[in-house]
Amino acid sequence: MNHRDFDRLVAQARTFRRFRGEVMIDGRTLRELIDLVRLSPSSRNMQPLKFIPVNEARARDELFHCLKWAGALKGWAGPSEDERPAGYIVILGDSSINSGFSCDHGIAAQTMKLGAQARGFGSCIIASIDRDRLHGLFGIDRRYEILLVLALGAPAEQVMIEPLPADGAINYWRDDNDVHHVPKRSLEEIILKEFMV
Repeated sequence: MNHRDFDRLVAQARTFRRFRGEVMIDGRTLRELIDLVRLSPSSRNMQPLKFIPVNEARARDELFHCLKWAGALKGWAGPSEDERPAGYIVILGDSSINSGFSCDHGIAAQTMKLGAQARGFGSCIIASIDRDRLHGLFGIDRRYEILLVLALGAPAEQVMIEPLPADGAINYWRDDNDVHHVPKRSLEEIILKEFMV
């Protein structure tokens, strides 16, 4: 893969919240995505993360009801039943290995997101989780902290990157054609200083 292919992969790996319900994701693919994390960097190489891959219908439904979708889209409760994710990966921190998880779960989620995109799947990294409910439903021991959930499936929506508007509003929105728009700051705005030749 050359750098242009990688740049394109990152640009295409948007946050998708609606999926094609008829397209499934198999257990092997979920395991492959988790294996990418195993090979990724970990703070102090502690490797404290654990994972629960989910693609079984009942477990998917239970997990779906533990998640909150798209807070900026007021009045939208999340994907309809035929647009729900085909699978999930629950990212956990094992407190018996380390009491803090630094940036590991962010690295893990982004690594799996890019791996999913390379395999033709879209994803959504979700931090708004009813953790108590999920602990109970899945029988997760309390030594495992629920950090993030990665929702996965074949995208059923178009996502467009937009320049940040003059008023600086960062909220994403959907237009009349149901296209999802996401404002992003410019490169000039995010580079604070330059010490380059």
